[in-house]
Amino acid sequence: MEKLKVGVIGGTGMVGQRFVSLLAEHPWFQLTVIAASDRSAGKTYEQAVGTRWALEVPMPEQAKGIVVKSAVRDREEIASQVDFVFSAVDMKKDEIRDLEEAYAKLECPVISNNSAHRWTPDVPMVVPEINPEHLAVIPAQRRRLGTKRGFIAVKSNCSLQSYVPALHPLKDEFGLNKVLVCTYQAISGAGKTFDTWPEMVDNVIPYIGGEEEKSEQEPLKLWGKVEDDHIANAVAPSITAQCLRVPCSNGHMAAVFASFDRKPSREEILARWAAFSGRPQQLALPSAPKQFLHYFEEDNRPQTRLDRGLEGGMAVSVGRLRPDSQYDYKFVCLSHNTLRGAAGGGVLLAELLCAEGWLDR
Repeated sequence: MEKLKVGVIGGTGMVGQRFVSLLAEHPWFQLTVIAASDRSAGKTYEQAVGTRWALEVPMPEQAKGIVVKSAVRDREEIASQVDFVFSAVDMKKDEIRDLEEAYAKLECPVISNNSAHRWTPDVPMVVPEINPEHLAVIPAQRRRLGTKRGFIAVKSNCSLQSYVPALHPLKDEFGLNKVLVCTYQAISGAGKTFDTWPEMVDNVIPYIGGEEEKSEQEPLKLWGKVEDDHIANAVAPSITAQCLRVPCSNGHMAAVFASFDRKPSREEILARWAAFSGRPQQLALPSAPKQFLHYFEEDNRPQTRLDRGLEGGMAVSVGRLRPDSQYDYKFVCLSHNTLRGAAGGGVLLAELLCAEGWLDR
């Protein structure tokens, strides 16, 4: 198939860098445009990033010489040169909403890593293995925007990618009704490294602005249903969360406590996890993990350093499933926050949109 031309707006930040690295050898997508703030516009990508390249892999050679455009001022030119864009811009939420809608109205689909449109009722917020059916709301969004091809689709908050996938195959079968989750989130989730955030060394910060609200509310949109021209949120389960920043470079861990209307056996839970696959696995999408949920029987797994890179960082690791004295069960989950949780999840969503025909020219 002929590759689709892709732009990354917000390409100099950490998530933007991850998009650029993932697109370097992608079989379906060709990185064509990189855009950022006005201060980076006109420079080559290598010059614009400078010493701020934050990934463990080197900057792709084919990206180094791309001349960076202004994500705002050059949007008409960008939209004319690409088939869709990934959005990882660092701006105020109302500015992000306006900018992403502007691209969509230029008939340029937007796959966004940002939170600005997660609560727009006709914008699908999709984890491809969990709620691909929410893409059915796109025609309603297009009617609102007055577009034929343009639309916005978003991915959920990065911390959800660790524990929601493990809860999902249990939710309907056993009547998931109550969840407590504590997340332990890596510094890359704040766009930082230990060089740029030295105060995080040997430290834990028990607050991440907005994360607890996202952790408690966003799963209800993921588990909602498309009704006419919007997504109606689920009303259950009830979720309470605490979110801590911990001194890890990458990898968000979650300690999960869950109760059910019908308490399953441990064997039933493990069987559901082992068998769980979604639309990306059925379609054999390029970025999809072959086994979405990996369970470890060892008491000391999953571990961040050992397991965050499982299946290219796109799988979710689970361990320590056991009964709890207050809830029915407790267990631990881990996902790579800038791969599965951010840019990798965005690329997988784009692959799903492509395979399902939403990105047809």
